[in-house]
Amino acid sequence: MPAKELDTTVASAVAEVEASSSTTKNGSYTSDNIKVLEGLEAVRLRPAMYIGSTGEMGLHHLVYEVVDNSVDEALAGYATRIEVTIHDDNSITVTDDGRGIPVDEKTLDNGEKMPAVQVVLTKLHAGGKFDSSTYKVSGGLHGVGVSCVNALSEAFDVEIWRDGHTYEQDYSKGIPISGLRQAGTTKRRGTKVHFLPDKSIFSVTEYNYDTLAQRLRELAFLNKGLEISLADERVIDQKTGEYKKTDFKYAGGIAEFIKHINKGKQVLHEKPIVMEGFRDNVDMEIALQYNDSYSDTVFCFANNINTADGGTHLSGFKTALTRTINAAGQQLGLFKDVKENLSGDDVREGLVAVISVKLPQPQFEGQTKGKLNSDIAGIVQAMVNEKLGMFLEQNPQVAKRVINKAIEAARAREAARKARDLTRRKGALDGGGLPGKLADCSERQPDRCELYLVEGESAGGTAKQGRDRRFQAILPLKGKILNVEKARYDKMLGHEEIRAMITALGAGIGKDDFDPAKLRYGKIILMTDADVDGSHIRTLLLTFFFRHMNELIKRGHVYIAQPPLYRIKKGKFEQYIKDDREFVKVMVKRAAEGMVIGYGNEGKKLEGAALTKFMGQLNEYIGFFDKVNKRLRNEEITGLLTKHELARRSDFEGDAATAPAKLVALHDDLEKIHKKYQFKGLTQPAFDEEHQTWSLHFTDAQGAVRHIDWTLASSPEYRQLMTKYAQIKEHLEPPFVIEYATKGATAAAAEAEEGEGEATVETKSAPKKSARVAQDPVEKQTAQELFEYVIEQGRRDYQVQRYKGLGEMTSTQLWDTTMDPDRRTLLSVKLEDIAETETIFTTLMGEDVESRRKFIEENALDVKNLDI
Repeated sequence: MPAKELDTTVASAVAEVEASSSTTKNGSYTSDNIKVLEGLEAVRLRPAMYIGSTGEMGLHHLVYEVVDNSVDEALAGYATRIEVTIHDDNSITVTDDGRGIPVDEKTLDNGEKMPAVQVVLTKLHAGGKFDSSTYKVSGGLHGVGVSCVNALSEAFDVEIWRDGHTYEQDYSKGIPISGLRQAGTTKRRGTKVHFLPDKSIFSVTEYNYDTLAQRLRELAFLNKGLEISLADERVIDQKTGEYKKTDFKYAGGIAEFIKHINKGKQVLHEKPIVMEGFRDNVDMEIALQYNDSYSDTVFCFANNINTADGGTHLSGFKTALTRTINAAGQQLGLFKDVKENLSGDDVREGLVAVISVKLPQPQFEGQTKGKLNSDIAGIVQAMVNEKLGMFLEQNPQVAKRVINKAIEAARAREAARKARDLTRRKGALDGGGLPGKLADCSERQPDRCELYLVEGESAGGTAKQGRDRRFQAILPLKGKILNVEKARYDKMLGHEEIRAMITALGAGIGKDDFDPAKLRYGKIILMTDADVDGSHIRTLLLTFFFRHMNELIKRGHVYIAQPPLYRIKKGKFEQYIKDDREFVKVMVKRAAEGMVIGYGNEGKKLEGAALTKFMGQLNEYIGFFDKVNKRLRNEEITGLLTKHELARRSDFEGDAATAPAKLVALHDDLEKIHKKYQFKGLTQPAFDEEHQTWSLHFTDAQGAVRHIDWTLASSPEYRQLMTKYAQIKEHLEPPFVIEYATKGATAAAAEAEEGEGEATVETKSAPKKSARVAQDPVEKQTAQELFEYVIEQGRRDYQVQRYKGLGEMTSTQLWDTTMDPDRRTLLSVKLEDIAETETIFTTLMGEDVESRRKFIEENALDVKNLDI
C-alpha cells in the first residue's frame, strides 16, 4: 500500500495518518499506525504549514509574527514604540511598551495550572484574539503565531514588565527550560522577546535587513504615530560608528507612504488623494497619487498585513477606479478622439496607491495571510466610487491631467502592441526569430540553460570562446542600453539592444503578452566589468528587469556574475581569490611557511599547522573584538573584559549588599587607567533592582555613558568574542617574536597544510617552496600588530593583482573563474524591499537631478573601490 500523509490542524494537535513502509509483512493498518502529535511537536514536524516555508520567507515570517503581536497592542491603544534588533548571531529581539503578556495562573481544561504567558507560548490556538473584547481588530487570528516562533527557535527568552515587576522565562525548541521567575522591580511596562531560529529547521538562518525594513516601514505607515526602530548589530554605520539603525514614524499615515514611494518623481497632483470610510464594520483607508512614470505600484493591506497576493479589497478598488475615471472622462468630454473606454491598465499607468482595510475576523488564505478572502469587494467599490467621483468632480484640473495621461497610455498601448510583434519568436524550437548576435546553446530544456548578458562585443567574444556551448548562451550588448526609467513603453521596445534581449528570452513583454512559462533560460546572468561603466550598465539592465520583467526577479531567474577579486602570481604559479576574506586566509597560510612565533617570556612557540590555525582564529577574534569595542570605544577596556573573563550571568550576580568579585576586580583596574583616558566619571558597582544583577558605568572623555553589565555580556557578539578568546587566550601573551626556521620538518608540515581550507581557483601547480632567507627576529606588542605583520609577509614574493574588468582575462581564465558552474560564484538578485527599491531606482535613474545629487553627497564616504 503506498504511503499517504494527511495534515490537518485541530485544537491542540495534529493527527498524522501514515501507512508506513515499516508495517508488518501482511500490510496491516491498525491503530498503531495512527500518530497524535501533542502541543508544538506538530509545528516542528511540519513547519511550512504554519509559517509558509523553512527558507528565507519562513525565517523572516518568525519576526513578523512577534512584531504583529506588538502592533496589535498599538491598535488596541496601549503601545507607542516597538524596537527590533538583529544581533550578530542572527538572533532577534523585539521589544514593545504595551501591557505585557499576562503572567497570572490559568487553569486548563485538564485541571493543569500554568502561567498565562506559558500557555500563550506553548499551546497552539491560545491567545486573546478569538473574541472582540480584548482586540477589536488584529492581525493575529489563529493563536498559533508566537507559539510557532517558540517551537522553531533553539533559544527563546521572554521578559515581561507588568504591574511593577519584571518576569522572565526561557525556552528551547518550544519546551520551558526554566519556570516563570520574578526577577526584580521596574516602572516599565511591555514585553521583550528574544529568539534564535533553530538551524536544524531552517535552510537559511541569516536575516536580510531590507526585507525586515520593508515590513516595519509599512507597519509604521499604516499606524499613524507608532514608532518602530530596526537595528542591525552585524553592520557598523561608517558615518556614526554606531550600529546600523533606522527609525520609522509617520504622523501622516498612508498619505506619507505615497509621498515616500513618489519621492524624486514628477507627480501630476501635489497632494495624494485620500479616501476614508467605515461601512459594515469595515474601516477603509485608501490613498493614491499619479506620477509621470509608465508603471503602477499598488500596496494592499488587511489589518496591517501585507496581502501580497491581493484579494477582494484590491479587486474592488481596481473595478471602481476604472469605472470612476471613465465616467469622469465622459462627463468632461475628453473621449472625443478615443474609440473605446480606457482599460484598467490605462488608468493605472503612473499610479501609486495604498489600500488599507481593517475588519473583525478577516478570512485569509492560510496562516501566512497572503490573500484576503473576506467578501468586501462591494464595500470597497462603493466607497471608492463615491469618494473618488466626488474628488474628480470638485477638482476638474486634476481630473483632466489624470485622464489625459490615461488616454496617452491607451494610444501608447496600441503602438507598443505593434512594436511588441517584432519581439515574438516563431516557435519554441525555431531559432529564426532570434537576434543574430546571440550565440545560443544546444540544450532546449530551459531549467538547464543559462543566458549571459555580456558588456561589450570584445568581452562577448571572449565569453563565446570560453563558454560551454551545450547549455551557456551569450548575448553581447553594445554600449549602454536605454534607461527605461525615462522612456515610454513604445520607445523602449524600439531600442535594438532591448529588443534583442526580449526576443532572446522568449517570454514576451507587457501585461498581456508576458508569460514566464515561455522563458528560454533558467538563469539570466549579468556579466559586466567591475568599473564605473560596468556598474552603470548593470544598473541599466536591473532597471529594465525591475520595471518590465519584475516577475523574473521574483522567481529567482536573474543573477550577477562574480569574477574573482584577486589574482596572486609567483613565477608560473597563479591563483584566483574570490573576496577579501579568502585573501586574508590565503595570505596567512602562505606567511606561516617556515615562520615561528614566540610568545610570552617562557620561550613558548607556535609554528606549522598550529600557527596557521591560530592566525585564522586570531582573525575572527579581532573581528568580534572590534564589534564589542564599538559599544565601549576603548580597546584597553574591552581587553580588560576578556582578561577578567566576564562571561556568565553569575559573574554579575550577587545579593543587594555584595558585588561579585570579578566586577570589583574590573572596577579596580578601571580606577588605574581612568586618568589616562580622562574619564569624566566612574561609578562603583551598582545593583540593578529590575534584573537582580550588578553593573558598572563610566562616562568617557566625550561625555558618553558606557555600560558594563549583563546586557553587554549576554550580547551575541560578546559571547562569540569570549568563545574565540577561550580558544586562543593561552597564546595571547606579548611580546610576540617572529622569526623563521630553516626548512625542515616544520616547513614540510606547513606544505602538507597547503591543500586544506576553502577552495580557490588555481590554474597552475604551486611554486616550489624553498627556505626563507635568514632575517633578524621581529617583535610585536599586540595581537593586532602581529596579525598585520603576518599578512604583509604573506604578500611577499607574490604579484597581487586586483581585477577591475573582464577584458583583463583570457577565455580560459574567464571560464575557470567566472563561468564554470563547479567553481564560479553567482549573486542571486532578489526583491527584498519594494518601496525602498522603487525609491533607489527613481533616484538613480529618474529625472530628478537634485535628489540624485543629494544621494551622491550623502553616500560619498561609503564608496569602496572607486574607479577614477
